[in-house]
Amino acid sequence: MDKLKTFLPWGLAAFIAVVFVTSLFSKFTGAPEGVHIFSTIEEWTGLPFEPAGRFGVGIAELIASILLLVPATRVVGALGSLGIISGAIFFHLFSPLGVVVTPPTNPAGDGGGLFMTAVAVWLASAALILLDREKTPAWVPLLGVKS
Repeated sequence: MDKLKTFLPWGLAAFIAVVFVTSLFSKFTGAPEGVHIFSTIEEWTGLPFEPAGRFGVGIAELIASILLLVPATRVVGALGSLGIISGAIFFHLFSPLGVVVTPPTNPAGDGGGLFMTAVAVWLASAALILLDREKTPAWVPLLGVKS
């Protein structure tokens, strides 16, 4: 059980970081899939999501990934990733983006892969917050836990 408590948080943090870091290519290079996602959100909200939101989310994901991989800041990174991915899930469910994303480069759609990955990241982030909550820095009020 002690090994599980030691290695599970690392595994969850690594999973989230890998998902975020691998998505940076589409955000920072202007890949058609990333542009499609953020343009769809921009059209729906009327807010400047493309390219400003795409770059902003990419930077936030990069910061969260770094924080997740440092044990002293892991909970802060997990809170950040939970917030980021909650936004992604919101837009998948409530905007024209949809659960199955259909960028112009793939008219058949992604089969819901991005949405399922977002849900997995949300679950991993929530689990990591719960598992490491006793390591929460004093300046982060979380679930009433005191460092």
